[in-house]
Amino acid sequence: MSPSAGVHVPLLPGSKPAAPPASVSGAVFNVATSIVGAGIMSIPALLKVLGVIPAFAMILVVAVLAEISVDYLMRFTHSGETKTYAGVMREAFGPPGALTAQVCVIINNLGGLILYLIIIGDVLSGNHSGDEVHLGILQQWFGIHWWNSREFAMFVTSVLVMLPLVLYRRVESLKYSSAVSTFLAVAFVGICCGLAIIAMVQGKTQTPRLFPQLDYQTSFFDLFTAVPVVVTAFTFHFNVHPIGFELAKASDMTLAVRLALMLCAVIYFVIGLFGYLLFGDSTQSDILINFDQSADSAVGSFLNSLIRVSYALHIMLVFPLLNFSLRANLDEILFPKKPLLATDNKRFVILTLVLLAFSYLASIAIPDIWYFFQFLGSSSAVCLAFIFPGMIVLRDAYGISTRRDKIIALVMIILAVVTSVIAISTNIYNAFSSKS
Repeated sequence: MSPSAGVHVPLLPGSKPAAPPASVSGAVFNVATSIVGAGIMSIPALLKVLGVIPAFAMILVVAVLAEISVDYLMRFTHSGETKTYAGVMREAFGPPGALTAQVCVIINNLGGLILYLIIIGDVLSGNHSGDEVHLGILQQWFGIHWWNSREFAMFVTSVLVMLPLVLYRRVESLKYSSAVSTFLAVAFVGICCGLAIIAMVQGKTQTPRLFPQLDYQTSFFDLFTAVPVVVTAFTFHFNVHPIGFELAKASDMTLAVRLALMLCAVIYFVIGLFGYLLFGDSTQSDILINFDQSADSAVGSFLNSLIRVSYALHIMLVFPLLNFSLRANLDEILFPKKPLLATDNKRFVILTLVLLAFSYLASIAIPDIWYFFQFLGSSSAVCLAFIFPGMIVLRDAYGISTRRDKIIALVMIILAVVTSVIAISTNIYNAFSSKS
C-alpha cells in the first residue's frame, strides 16, 4: 500500500479506469498548505528571540535545505520502484528503515492533528492558563453557554468541517480547500501588516532588535530552542510522494515545491517582521494570544476577531492534508497485505473515523500546544525533513549520489542532529530550572 494509493488505479473495482493527472497549480496549493500550518503563528516570536537578521537567515537556510532534501527524496524515488517515503527508506535500509519512516510520519502527523484541534479550540472557546483566562471568539460574541464550550465546539467542527474533507481519497481533491487555506494565510498576514503599519504611523511600535540580546535571562543555548519552530514550519516531506505521484511529470513536482517554498518563505518573512513590529517584546510564542487582548476601538476589535477566525479556518483546511499521509502510513503498518486502501470502503471509513475521534479526544485531554511544538520539531519533524533524506544520499543504494550531494547531505545531518540535541537539552534544563 502506498500513500498515493488509488492515483493510477480505479478508486473502486470496476469503476473509472484511471484518475487524470493533477495540475501543477493544485500541487503548489497543496504543498503550500502542508507547509503553512501552525508554524506561522510562532514566527514573530522567532524574531523576538533571535533578532531580525538571524531569524531571516534561518528561515532562508531551512527553506533551501528543505528544497534540497525533497530533491534527494524524489531523485532516489524515481531511481527505484517505490512511490512512498517509506519505500525509499526500505530500498536504502531494508524493512527497519521503512518502519522507522512510517513511525515518524505517524508521530509527526498525529501530533499535528491534535495540535491543530487544540488551536481551533483555543480560538473558538478560549483556554485557561494558570490564573489567566482567555475567552474564545464564540464566548466573546455570544457569552458563555454550553453550546460554545470547548468540547462541544470542537466536536461540531470535527463532524461538520473535518470529516467531509478527510473522506477524500486523492490529494488533488483537496486543491480547492488548499487554495482557500493559502488565501486565508495570506489574509492573516495582510491584516497583521495593516495593523502594524497603522501602529507605526501612530508611533506605537518598538524598534526591532536586529540581533539577539544575551543576558541573564537568555543564554546562547536558548537560541537553539528556536530551531524546532522553523523546522516544523518547513516540514512537509510526508506529503511529497502523495502529491508528486498525482502529477504527470517528475519535473512538475520540482516546480511546485520551489514555488510553494518561495511563497511560504515570503509569508514567514512578512508575518515575522510585522508581527514583531506590532507587539515588540510582548510578542507571545502563540501570536494569537496577542490578538486576544482588548483593542482600542471597535475596528480594532473587529480586526482582532477577523485574524483569529481566518487563522482557525486556515488550520481546519490544513487538517486533511496531514490526515492523508497519516492514514496511509498507519494502514501500511497495520494491514501490509490488504488491498489498496482506496479500494476498501469499510477499512477506509473505519480508519478515518478512528483517527479523527482519537485526535479529538486527545486535544480535549492535552491543553498545551507547546509540548507538541518542541517535541515534534526536535524529533520526528527533523528526521523526516533532513536526517532521513541525508541518510538516503549517503547510503546511495543506486549509485547516483555525487560527491557534492554527499557533502551537503553530511552537513545537513550534522546540523540537524547537533541543533536538535542542544534544543532538547536546553528545554529539559529550563523545565527543571523553572521547577527548582
